[in-house]
Amino acid sequence: MTWLRTAVFAALGTFAAGAAAAQNADTIRRGEYLARIMDCGGCHTPGALAGQPDQARALAGSSIGFEVPNLGYIFPPNLTPDADTGLGRWTAAQMTAAIRTGHRPDGRILVPVMPWPSYAALTDADAEALVAYLRGLAPIRNQVPAMTGAGARPGGPYLTVAQP
Repeated sequence: MTWLRTAVFAALGTFAAGAAAAQNADTIRRGEYLARIMDCGGCHTPGALAGQPDQARALAGSSIGFEVPNLGYIFPPNLTPDADTGLGRWTAAQMTAAIRTGHRPDGRILVPVMPWPSYAALTDADAEALVAYLRGLAPIRNQVPAMTGAGARPGGPYLTVAQP
């Protein structure tokens, strides 16, 4: 009888693991869908701002920046989980906070080009799905240019964001 109990518990464990994996896959698919409709790749994919997105490096950051009046030039960062050039050292909670509140772990506030005020309306489940998707991407090492100060010009291409 012990072998039967062991077999039943093993089968239940396998079933539960399979159900959890399916649920995780659904969450990641939802996150991919959200990243697409939120157009994360429109800024954070190399070449996208020039109309030539490099899909092999999707969401790895851009070497084309935005000029934001009175702030300087900002380059969309790497959203892949690369530990050195991307979000690999950020926790899920830190990623969610940046997406919803515009606050980075280092205390800086995301620039107005990043529409975090709109993303603040994400449900908990949607924020969790987006973070799961980003954390599940292959890490891509891609260091984007550093932000410049107001009045300084970057060495690479950039777009100017109109002042409201």
